[in-house]
Amino acid sequence: MPRPDVSPPGAAPVPPGAASALADALRHWRPGTAQLSRRVDPWPAAAFADLIGADPPRLGPGDPLPPLWHWFYLLDHPAQADIGADGHPAGGPFLPPIPGRRRMFAGGRLRLDAPIGFGAQLSSRSAVADVSVKSGRSGELAFVTVRHELTADGVPVGTEEQDIVYRSEPDGPDGAPPRAVPQPATGAPEPPWEWRSALATDPVLLFRFSALTYNGHRIHYDRPYATQAEGYPDLVVHGPLLALLALELPRIHTPEQPVRSFAYRLVRPAFLPARLISVGRPTTSSEAEITVGAQGAEPSLTATASVESKARPSC
Repeated sequence: MPRPDVSPPGAAPVPPGAASALADALRHWRPGTAQLSRRVDPWPAAAFADLIGADPPRLGPGDPLPPLWHWFYLLDHPAQADIGADGHPAGGPFLPPIPGRRRMFAGGRLRLDAPIGFGAQLSSRSAVADVSVKSGRSGELAFVTVRHELTADGVPVGTEEQDIVYRSEPDGPDGAPPRAVPQPATGAPEPPWEWRSALATDPVLLFRFSALTYNGHRIHYDRPYATQAEGYPDLVVHGPLLALLALELPRIHTPEQPVRSFAYRLVRPAFLPARLISVGRPTTSSEAEITVGAQGAEPSLTATASVESKARPSC
């Protein structure tokens, strides 16, 4: 699976030989592997469909799980004593040893070689595929790509890569936010694309999605923490939720052509209050462009999806 540039706008590699606190922290980091396994039962899929007000997929044995919905199954459950101040685990095989660690989801890629059926035993074998340090507008950033090899009932079904960005930001002595994130500019015109859907968000929806994905990151449900500790203007919409909303467009509009690959970048955060607008259009018979973002703002997610080509009629 090719790995495109995952840098946010303005990020550049740290020049060779330049002093780098993050590079020093990561120099001797040798993460291991992790494995998870769980049976694909209908409840999480039905719960997510209800969360976003969508028609659920067919939920019978062997029916295909929509792409990326495996996120609701392959979930770790660290002990409460192992949770850090930000709500994430304080340690783990893929968490880099960075002091004052702040975490952001930057994007990812998915390739599906075969469907994941309801009732199957879904498993993943995960490892760090790439680590790099780059310089952005707000300082140094550590990019960690984690690769997940997926199997269903022991048969390989696909590969996923997730790009996570980390920065080191010790809290100030006066409790002031370590950085300021401006509200996105409003008034951006909505692209007149062929596909469109909308979802109103509020703190309850974000909390329910956090619960469904076992995501304890406080930026999604704890407004005082998000604004005072991390410097955001309001609660942050989950990056994975934006990716899943993007994939709803081909699921709705080309149900006869299953998605086989998906690549997406999270280019800016989306904050409450937000009405999320997903728009897309086919660019070829087997590819589509998709963006998702708050209404009136520039997109937060840009993506491309490749779908199974339409079968040609037999002569």
